[in-house]
Amino acid sequence: MATDCGSHGGHSGGCSCCSSGLQAAIQAAKRAGVSRRNLLVGAGTVAVGSWAIAARAAQAQQAAAAGEPKFIPANELVVQPVLTYAVPKRGNQTSWRPWGGIQTQAQADEEAARIEQELRQMADSTRLAIKFLPVAKVQSKEQASNVAKTKCDVMLIYAAGGGREWLEPLTSKDRPTLYFLRHRSGPVSLYYEILHPHFLRKATDQYADTGIDVNDVVVDEYADLAWRMRALLALRKTLGTRIVAIGGVGGWGAGGTLAPPIAREKWRLDIRTVSYPDVAKRLESLKKDEKVVADARSQAAEYLAQPNTVLKCDKKYVENAFVLYKAFKDMMKEHDCTAMTIQHCMGTIMPISETTACLPLSLINDEGWLAFCESDFVVIPSGILMHNITGLPVFLNDPTWPHHGVVTIAHCTAPRRMDGKNDEPVEIHTHFESDYGAAPKVAMKVGQMTTNVVPDFECKKWVGALGTVEANPFHDICRSQTDIAIKGSWQKLLEDMRGFHWMTCYTDCMKEVGYAIKHLGIGWEDVSA
Repeated sequence: MATDCGSHGGHSGGCSCCSSGLQAAIQAAKRAGVSRRNLLVGAGTVAVGSWAIAARAAQAQQAAAAGEPKFIPANELVVQPVLTYAVPKRGNQTSWRPWGGIQTQAQADEEAARIEQELRQMADSTRLAIKFLPVAKVQSKEQASNVAKTKCDVMLIYAAGGGREWLEPLTSKDRPTLYFLRHRSGPVSLYYEILHPHFLRKATDQYADTGIDVNDVVVDEYADLAWRMRALLALRKTLGTRIVAIGGVGGWGAGGTLAPPIAREKWRLDIRTVSYPDVAKRLESLKKDEKVVADARSQAAEYLAQPNTVLKCDKKYVENAFVLYKAFKDMMKEHDCTAMTIQHCMGTIMPISETTACLPLSLINDEGWLAFCESDFVVIPSGILMHNITGLPVFLNDPTWPHHGVVTIAHCTAPRRMDGKNDEPVEIHTHFESDYGAAPKVAMKVGQMTTNVVPDFECKKWVGALGTVEANPFHDICRSQTDIAIKGSWQKLLEDMRGFHWMTCYTDCMKEVGYAIKHLGIGWEDVSA
């Protein structure tokens, strides 16, 4: 089941939070070090009708009264396409028209129709959950100012022509703005020539504070637009995600004091804590339930009977793991969460579950939800974001010392279904440090490309590296262990490593991660570029 982050507190579909909730999110993010310029916000769309907006506002008020967060994740990205152009008048013995292939109203109308067709084709081919509003045609600063008031998540500007002062109100510092310029894909754009010198730099050699940078500009290629949209949609879904934190909220670095407020303020995570005494009561009840115990035995037998599944520990640990798995899933359902994490998951959970949390977390990830060990909110936001970008499970892991182009990553909670479909071979061993419980040793696919993200403790700059699975060794370390061959400068990765835990997934999502986090004011270094 794919993760769906948009059905909390009665909100679903393409819902966006009310303006008061957005302002609260902006202010909270500013306190966490995010400028208004860089916070991704959304507030629905005027196209859905006043009744829908009123309903959303009422839902938001009800959620606030019930103690729900005011910032609700959205399943859909609302985009306002804008065509800026001018219709010049012929003059005598003077330069009466600027560069550009749109010089008449008829050409502008044809271009607007072309844009809408191209956007439909992009949405159909990518299957991204994007709602494109009708193209707004702008021929003046006043029209631009009116269009800028549209409630949307992203402004997409086709800068065919017009004055620089028209672009300024459209390029808000409160939400992402993308520019699409034509070179060969249609009538050439005026701003294909002048966007850099006259808008980004305002006829100087320094970049102005325009609200965009060179990474927000696309020329001709809708594939380049699509991956940026994918990144923004994933970020929009990540902000406000609700997650159960068993045993409390933590994070490596600064004694665990930095990560929780950053997760709550910058990432707007809605963290629901569950105490270990509550878990103990729940497990005690479940273990006394004959049907639950019988189902756990049956599920364990079915799991172990799967191809490429080898048992290397006491079967009882696996059976107990399925009881613990049920407890985790029940807590997620009760809190209406798509994600969970567990703190102090070794010595604390073992006495009350008579197993380890390793296998249950792996199972939950394989189902398309998100489950993380150690309650490390330094790295958890990166996992939620990467999952929302790719739709695939992610692997929270301990890195080692990069050397000779290789780094070993390891933990005891790896998903088997890393490609979202197929189960990798697995051996079920005891958890290494305790020699107790059930922990999967997943053999990742040799030759598989991976994205490896290295978040920092302060959430100011992340590092990323592409790699390929080179081997699955069996060292005396966490059971799921993989040697990753680093693409690019492994020496640079070694020098610029920060934080502690990494997040890894199959496939290449480096561009999307870097583009998404810049909108929260987080720097990005791609050592594989």
